Amino acid sequence: MDINKKIAEELEIKVWQVEAVVKLIDEGNTIPFIARYRKEQHGALNDEQLRNLHERLMYLRNLEEKKEQVIASIEEQGKLTEELKKQILEAQTQVAVEDLYRPYRPKRRTRATIAKEKGLEGLANIILLQMTEQPLEKEAEAFLSEEKEVNTTAEAIQGAMDIIAESVADEADYRMYIRKLTMDEGVIVSSAKDEKEKSVYENYYEFSEAVKKIAGYRILAINRGEKEKFLTVKIEAPEERILRYLEKKVITKENPFTADCLKEVLADSYKRLIAPSIEREIRNELTEKAEDGAIKVFGKNLTQLLMQPPIAGKVVLGWDPAFRTGCKLAVVDETGKVLDTIVIYPTEPQNKVEEAKRIVKGLIDKYNISLISVGNGTASRESEMVIVDMIKEINKPVQYVIVNEAGASVYSASKLATEEFPNFDVGQRSAVSIARRLQDPLAELVKIDPKSIGVGQYQHDMNQKKLSEALTAVVEDCVNNVGVDLNTASASLLEYISGISKPIAKNIVAYREENGKFTSRKQLLKVAKLGPKAFEQCAGFMRISDGKNPLDATSVHPESYGAAEELLSLLGFGPKDVKGGVVGLSLLAKDRTSLAEKLNIGEMTLNDIIKELEKPGRDPRDEMPKPVLRTDVLEMKDLKEGMILKGTVRNVIDFGAFVDIGVHQDGLVHISKLTDKKFIKHPLEVVSVGDVVEVKVLSVDLQKKRIQLSMIL
Repeated sequence: MDINKKIAEELEIKVWQVEAVVKLIDEGNTIPFIARYRKEQHGALNDEQLRNLHERLMYLRNLEEKKEQVIASIEEQGKLTEELKKQILEAQTQVAVEDLYRPYRPKRRTRATIAKEKGLEGLANIILLQMTEQPLEKEAEAFLSEEKEVNTTAEAIQGAMDIIAESVADEADYRMYIRKLTMDEGVIVSSAKDEKEKSVYENYYEFSEAVKKIAGYRILAINRGEKEKFLTVKIEAPEERILRYLEKKVITKENPFTADCLKEVLADSYKRLIAPSIEREIRNELTEKAEDGAIKVFGKNLTQLLMQPPIAGKVVLGWDPAFRTGCKLAVVDETGKVLDTIVIYPTEPQNKVEEAKRIVKGLIDKYNISLISVGNGTASRESEMVIVDMIKEINKPVQYVIVNEAGASVYSASKLATEEFPNFDVGQRSAVSIARRLQDPLAELVKIDPKSIGVGQYQHDMNQKKLSEALTAVVEDCVNNVGVDLNTASASLLEYISGISKPIAKNIVAYREENGKFTSRKQLLKVAKLGPKAFEQCAGFMRISDGKNPLDATSVHPESYGAAEELLSLLGFGPKDVKGGVVGLSLLAKDRTSLAEKLNIGEMTLNDIIKELEKPGRDPRDEMPKPVLRTDVLEMKDLKEGMILKGTVRNVIDFGAFVDIGVHQDGLVHISKLTDKKFIKHPLEVVSVGDVVEVKVLSVDLQKKRIQLSMIL
């Protein structure tokens, strides 16, 4: 198989682009580095295209490896024919290779292998070839053997039938036909193990849907219901058609002595051997597809969450709400440094509201706090009431934001948090995390396992390795897209930078602690284990704001410093002009083609350098919607049908989006209520996590705590 050509066709890109990327990957370059600094070589493919290309490359290389193993195994058995070899080499999927290998795969002892040991293969061939001119009992007499424990003709015939059943089940062509037919016309059916038992799976107690139409989130829900022993699940296939097909293929002669026997064998082969294994394969395939879809949505949501704009230059009070154990507070300065921590008890059972207000007002005055970041967990609602009351009582402009605290408790109990704040308890660490995730969501959220961030669906039921790889790639792309300050970045942030491993990230922090601030990117080469290749991969993503060379504060790669300096010189500027941004550079750099030739760089690289020099170290997050800051509170009972409210999209799933409208419960905008402008297949076509949207309240169910919203106003 020409892997590069196949990938080019699948991704609808040019073969030369695939070849270039494959070469770069094989040379040890990372996807963020290839995307940003090797555009000329691959024709400016974006991160997503490069990730898809990498994934397909791995799959197809594994497929080729599998083919080689299978061919070698069959050859070793002395059963490889040219025809079979050709079929294996032409197979396009792992499943197709497995089908062809099935008859030759070493088997555990089955009914058929036992029958073969008893010498009944000859009788099986007589029945299968439909050659006999006498009853099968008569043919079977020749195969009776006391020594091999074949004592009756009925036993002999049954053994022969077992051999035929297995050989039919192993036939690759039959399996491919049956799998396709079951995929096209099968129905997935789920039912309750106990109809009286209440559960979240009641929608699936009497459920059926065509295999080829069923939505991914339904597959994942059914799988979970089955795993938790609430549901029984099966695939119903067009059995009659399948049996007629097998009969047509196998019963090729009109022989009264073998016809009924073969019909019985085929029914047994299908029901006992083929159907269960095809059902398993199809359900695995459906699950894999559903997981891929869910991972994609999770990745998109995570990207939006990580790329939320930082709220810079404010002292923030992080508020981790709770009842019995009190609300943990942490004051964090503009740089994220913790100034103070305290516990207050404004909620049940203590209800020390006035005392809590007095303490918080004191903190606001002492540290000049202008923003309160409140976690959305237990007692968030009650805390919010106290905050709103207090804001009305003070003369300072203080606002608050409810932040999604998913993962804060996971982080606060982690080894990383213990290393960062050895003298804090988990509540204090959690409050710090809640404050910082408002100041710089990316820097804070990278410390948490992406699976715990709470913007996915069914993430605990998926292939964890695949999910982790996909989400790590998302975090990697976001961190490299933004870049990091080399002198303030934590080890957890640095380890996502292109070319930097966990140990190297720790070495960078250690070097900083020993030698003080980095003043030049070149100093990275003095960091233990950070060699020239790692430097090439990471340097462009590291920023030094007050370094010796102003270009160190930009995303211009050190390999292009010569070109950037020459460009500035040609247009009448110097390196010192870089700091505030070289205004009008793009207007002066008119003939880009000849300019690129003169500077001996590609035109795409030149465009990137110009863009960066005009706005050095610009943050791509600035273009994202800002969080909604509040000063007043709404309760669920205040909501009335028809109300129009502003809200923030918290999560996007296959059937809609959850929107935070300032009450404790997020409301659901069903996919059908997202837009009436066009037909959409997925909510992500209209909304993303972090979007600020206007919604209309459709209905409020206080008992079930459900809010139905619409974006069609």
